[in-house]
Formats: sequence, structure tokens, C-alpha cells
Amino acid sequence: QVQLVESGGGLVQAGGSLRLSCAASGRTLSDYAMGWFRQAPGKEREFVATISWSGLRTYYGDSVKGRFTISRDNAKNTVYLQMNSLKPEDAAVYYCAASNYRSSGSARVTGYDYWGQGTQVTVSS
Repeated sequence: QVQLVESGGGLVQAGGSLRLSCAASGRTLSDYAMGWFRQAPGKEREFVATISWSGLRTYYGDSVKGRFTISRDNAKNTVYLQMNSLKPEDAAVYYCAASNYRSSGSARVTGYDYWGQGTQVTVSS
């Protein structure tokens, strides 16, 4: 099975940018569609973005569309989430996830088979 480790979180001012990375080990990343989710305190885990194994298909949650970009580098076994124009409401723990259904990712938590431990993003107003 694949192991996932997120990095790149931190504190940023509103309007700023961060790039999250998710490094995979144990299996090749191209075996999976990948997704990013986030969870703020007291809230359910929320879909952010997903990308197919080839990178040709991407899909975003409404709250991040036009501001966030998901991408992947299968040669580096890494998926990225570029976050621009950050807002205080974007603050959360961000998780990457891998789906065995590689042709297209899912917007549902149950659509993923493996999860990372998360990285904290804090946005100050």
C-alpha cells in the first residue's frame, strides 16, 4: 500500500499563497487518483480538489475554484496543491488522499483508500 506525507503548511496572511506537497512512498503514485481535503475544527472533512492518475482530469470544490490548483509529478511521486488568494476561512488541516480508482478522483471522503496525516494551514486576517 501507499504511504502519504503532506508538507508545506504554515501561517500566511490573508491574500497570500502556500503550496502544499504530498509525497508518496511504497507504491508508484501513478497507480492512484489523488485528492486534497481539509477539515476545520468542529466541521466535517471537506473536499478541495482531485486529479486523475495522468493529471488530465481535475475537479475542484466550489469554495476554492479559481484560487487553488492541484497538480502532480508522477516521476517525483508527489502531488501538489497551490493555494492563492487565501482567506481566513481556508484555515484547516489539509489532507491528501489516494484512490485506487485511478481514472478520475472523487469528491467524497469514501472515495479514497489511503490518507496522509495532514498539515495545518493557518490564515491570519
